[in-house]
Amino acid sequence: MTMLRQETIDIIKSTVPVLEVHGTAITKHFYQRMFKQHPELLNIFNHANQKQGRQQTALANAVLAAAQHIDRLGDILPAVLKIAHKHRSLGIKPEHYPIVGENLLASIKEVLGDAATDEILGAWAEAYGVIADAFIGVEANMYAETEQKTGGWKDFRKFRVDRKVKESDVITSFYFVPEDGGAIADFVPGQYISLKLEIPGDEYTHIRQYSLSDAPGQPYYRISVKREGGDANRPAGKVSVYLHDQVKEGDTLLISAPAGDFVLDREDPRPVVLISGGVGLTPMVSMLNTLAAEKPDRSITFVHAARNGQVHAMKEPVAKLAAANPNVKAYTCYSAPTEQDTAAHAYDKKGYIDAAWLKQILPTTDAVFYFCGPVPFMQCINAELKALGVPDADIRYEFFGPAAVLEAAAV
Repeated sequence: MTMLRQETIDIIKSTVPVLEVHGTAITKHFYQRMFKQHPELLNIFNHANQKQGRQQTALANAVLAAAQHIDRLGDILPAVLKIAHKHRSLGIKPEHYPIVGENLLASIKEVLGDAATDEILGAWAEAYGVIADAFIGVEANMYAETEQKTGGWKDFRKFRVDRKVKESDVITSFYFVPEDGGAIADFVPGQYISLKLEIPGDEYTHIRQYSLSDAPGQPYYRISVKREGGDANRPAGKVSVYLHDQVKEGDTLLISAPAGDFVLDREDPRPVVLISGGVGLTPMVSMLNTLAAEKPDRSITFVHAARNGQVHAMKEPVAKLAAANPNVKAYTCYSAPTEQDTAAHAYDKKGYIDAAWLKQILPTTDAVFYFCGPVPFMQCINAELKALGVPDADIRYEFFGPAAVLEAAAV
């Protein structure tokens, strides 16, 4: 990254307290302003995350982190790479960055008023230019690498729904094969693809990212999607409901090549612990299937939490795999088991995953831990792993959607 002038660094640092207080107000105003001036960008951004405020919060956290680390921008490179993967998967291009910069700076001024002096705006303009250039450079390399891979492609490619398989009352798997009959790019377990959908009656396209839920090396990509039916506190998921209720075998969808930096380390010889909640099992199953096939001598503990057996997806395939491999141990935790679950001894623990139970079932805590699920679940798992003394370096996780704060459960 280009070095910033010390004067710029000092000014940016001085804005940290303001961003801590007003950051979300600025980003909320930013998105409203940008979409009003550039409604075509609504073809890219997730409308649901906008309505729920998750995208605004995530951007506010990212801006604050940039300000806090402005004198050592190299420290935020991991965050840049994670976001760049999402941008490449969504189709973000260099021409989008000036639009974002113009509206972000204008929002800082419009929200903060006279407190946003010309000096502060000038410093942020300089800093944004450096950070944007870093993103553009990283993403250019990602686009090139993706297109040049065997079976790779640029932007979106047509895939046909080869199979649609119901996994539970709420989760269905979709198997995609390329419409052109060509090869498909390999991926690393834990990565995701983006689906670009035109839903009848909607003005804008919808793009959603879904983890690949099977091992690489297959002639298809598989995703497993939870139907978000909505409730009194949250509207139904427009895309997940459309996929479940309207998309049929034989239909054609647009898909971007696999992306993501939450990936399985195939080389670390230590035991692996895979912990999932609900539909968070999708990348975990991809990792499990890969390890069982490629590293059958490696110790694997697979722990899944669900409300009950009716919504527990892929239980039989996981159990079958564990039965065939003595190094694979699978455990189930139900928070609200049905009478049938209890009668059938269908779970190993009632309630929630905690450190005491993990200590009983894990062969060792000197392992690599991967987990994924709803944000509260992930906050809880992170806290329980810390209680077991697992170091940060051995804790790997993925948020579905914009990044949230993982440490909240420790409060």
